[in-house]
Amino acid sequence: MGKVVILGVFVADTAYRAARMPRMGETILGNSFSLGPGGKGSNQSVACARMGAETHIISKLGADDFAKLALDTWKWSGVIPHVKHVSGSYTGAAYIFIEEGTGDNAIIIAPGAAALIDIDDINSHAELIKSADIFVTQLEQPMVAAMRGLEIARGAGVTTLLNPAPAAHLPDGMLALCDYITPNETECEALTGIAVSTEAEAALACEALHELGVVTPIITMGERGAFLYGHGLVPAVKVGSVIETTGAGDAFNGGFAAALSEGLPTLEAVRYGCATAGISVTKSGTAPSMPKRGAVEALIQSSS
Repeated sequence: MGKVVILGVFVADTAYRAARMPRMGETILGNSFSLGPGGKGSNQSVACARMGAETHIISKLGADDFAKLALDTWKWSGVIPHVKHVSGSYTGAAYIFIEEGTGDNAIIIAPGAAALIDIDDINSHAELIKSADIFVTQLEQPMVAAMRGLEIARGAGVTTLLNPAPAAHLPDGMLALCDYITPNETECEALTGIAVSTEAEAALACEALHELGVVTPIITMGERGAFLYGHGLVPAVKVGSVIETTGAGDAFNGGFAAALSEGLPTLEAVRYGCATAGISVTKSGTAPSMPKRGAVEALIQSSS
């Protein structure tokens, strides 16, 4: 069992389903509502832990009911939390619109207390980060915190994984701290200026990211799968009807990180990530949609 340390955000997902997105100034009736655990860092932690890795999350929460939701989520999934509770702030929340017919989504995130994660918080967990097999972060918490986490991990020889979401301008030198980076097509274009809609364009974008310092870029391409630098497209694994795609990227990253932490080759780890994502989109919610390892391995074996 590998050890994965994840720096990231928990938010309570408030998910609304409707036939279409309302226009500005318009009110429409939705078809359903749900409240559940979310946030990229938290979702990835849940996916990773359910894959069997020893998984730790570094974050900040408020002192409220949503914080209890976070702790309960991590407890049932086996994630080990390293968090501070900030009484003067709130636990993050997200508005998620889901288009009923397609399962596609649009999201607004208010990270709350997690927006207060700073360099001192990361330095206080330096020994934890140094003890990991894989260190993972995203861009929902402050950029300086993500940068510092990558610096500590890289300095200790820990494998680093950046999921550059949401898309943002990265500080100089950040990509050079990354063994792996996992943007989707939109995030990849923001980083490289290369629009990615074909495998040839994905190859060009991966080459550009590699030249910027990333050892092994991987572009997640939705229902097509993931494009691995130096290999090509690793096809998605389909298991049923798409219900919701909200947590697919986080499922990929969590499954991929867990597999990497055990020493699996990169290509095999990408297959684990694709299978984890493939199962997740057949269920509603984000953290609740993350599959257990047995289901992922059964899918990989049946599709090989």
